[in-house]
Amino acid sequence: MVEYFVNGGDFMWPILLALMFGVAFSFERFYSLMMSSINSKQFFTNVSEALDKEGVDAAVELCNNTRGPVAEVFHAGLSRRHRGLDEVEKAIQNSGGVEMAFLEKNMIWLNSVITIAPMLGFTGTVVGMIAAFDAIKAANDISPAVVAGGISQALLTTAFGLITAMIIQIFQNFFVSRIDKLVLEMEEMSVQLVDHLYELDAAKKK
Repeated sequence: MVEYFVNGGDFMWPILLALMFGVAFSFERFYSLMMSSINSKQFFTNVSEALDKEGVDAAVELCNNTRGPVAEVFHAGLSRRHRGLDEVEKAIQNSGGVEMAFLEKNMIWLNSVITIAPMLGFTGTVVGMIAAFDAIKAANDISPAVVAGGISQALLTTAFGLITAMIIQIFQNFFVSRIDKLVLEMEEMSVQLVDHLYELDAAKKK
């Protein structure tokens, strides 16, 4: 593998840097998304029980002590419970947008690596082919031995660039699926929280 890397020429280094860059952000996203994952159904049950038995303050404190976007959205809504349900819904919507942006943070850098790595590889291919034709011109000969080095360099940079893009694409697809799952949980639990608050208000009016 090291021999292939060396034979690929100078363009292998920026591709390697792109791979390292993409992997670093992949680890950051993996850690962040895993830390954002909780048992949202159990959390909703705990918040509902706190609201029923101890009141809003206890539910807010529970949200403070729980990580993840669902807890942040609940905290934003319950903190404005005293202003009425309309304000609760607005706060939940606003907080949901902020949390979604947080979940998608740094994904653009993964997209950049997926785009740039193959382009670097193709550029290395062009440079390698130019070197091959220059060798033909200098030797005035088109024998395989003359052009083999340039063609080998061209193929290696293309392959390495595509492999880099595929590795980061796999990470990105996994993260997108996790983000979609977290956003869906956030929306579902938010609806259930608002419904539960309406039920509490209706029970108080009876």
